[in-house]
Amino acid sequence: MCRVFRVSASGYYSWLKRPLSKRAQQEGRLEVEIRAAHKRTRETCGPERLQQDMSAYGVNVGLCRIRRIRKKLGICCKQKRKFKATTNSKHKLPVAGNILKQKFEATAPNKVWVTDITYIPTDEGWLYLAGHKDIFNGEIVGYAMDARMTKDLVNKSLLRAVAAKCPTTGLIHHSDRGSQYCSYEYRELLDHLGMRASMSRKGNCYDNAPMESFWGTLKNELVHHRRYTSRQEAIQEITEYIEIFYNRQRRQERLGYLSPSAYERQFYERQLEA
Repeated sequence: MCRVFRVSASGYYSWLKRPLSKRAQQEGRLEVEIRAAHKRTRETCGPERLQQDMSAYGVNVGLCRIRRIRKKLGICCKQKRKFKATTNSKHKLPVAGNILKQKFEATAPNKVWVTDITYIPTDEGWLYLAGHKDIFNGEIVGYAMDARMTKDLVNKSLLRAVAAKCPTTGLIHHSDRGSQYCSYEYRELLDHLGMRASMSRKGNCYDNAPMESFWGTLKNELVHHRRYTSRQEAIQEITEYIEIFYNRQRRQERLGYLSPSAYERQFYERQLEA
C-alpha cells in the first residue's frame, strides 16, 4: 500500500500514531452529544430545538454546525403522517356557540382549555383517548383512555384536569360538536364547574386546531412508530409520553424553547416578582 501511495513505511506508521487534531477531537465529541440529544428528545427535534436542548446540558454549538453534523450522521426527525377525525356530530343534542372563534390565546394558565377525542390502533382493537389542553402553555392538563368512546371517557378527562389544576370559574371550555360533549351529563358537569362551553362550527377542524395539533404530534412522534399488542401497552406508553416527555421535557418554539411545565413555572415566578 505504501508503494501505491508513494509514501515511506516509516512515514505511514508515523501518521497512524499521530494524535487527532483538536478540531477532530471536538467534532467527535459533538457527534456523540448530538446523537445523545437526538435520542433524549425521542428523535423529534430539528436543529433549532436540538440546539436548545444541548445548551440546557451545557453544550453550546452553532446551528450551522449542528445541521452539518446531523446530515453527516444521517439524523432526521420522525416523519409526519395524516390521521382521521373521530367526531360524530350527527345528533340532535343542544350545541353551544363558538366563543373562542379561533382566538387561541390566553394571558394566564387555566383560562382556556380545548378538548377532543382520538383513537389509537392496537392488536386488541381501538383505544380511544380524550384529552384537555391548556391554550396558555400547551400542557395536557387532563386525559383518559378506554376501549369505548363514551361520555364517561370525556368526563374522566375533564375531572382529571380539574383535580390537577383547580381552575377558577369562567374558564372557556372549547370542543367540537361530538355527541359526548353535547350530552346532558357533560353539559351539566360544565355548569357545575362554572365553565363556559364553546364549540367549533360543524365540520371545521381549524376551530379546534391546538388540540388537532397535539394529536398530530403524539401520533407522529410516538404512535405511528409503534405496534401495540394490547391496549394496556398503549396506555402505558402514551401516559409516559404525556406526563414525562410532552409536558415536562418537550421544548416548544412558541414558549421560548421551554417545556409547558417550565413555561408555567416561569409565569408564576414572574408573578411573585412583580
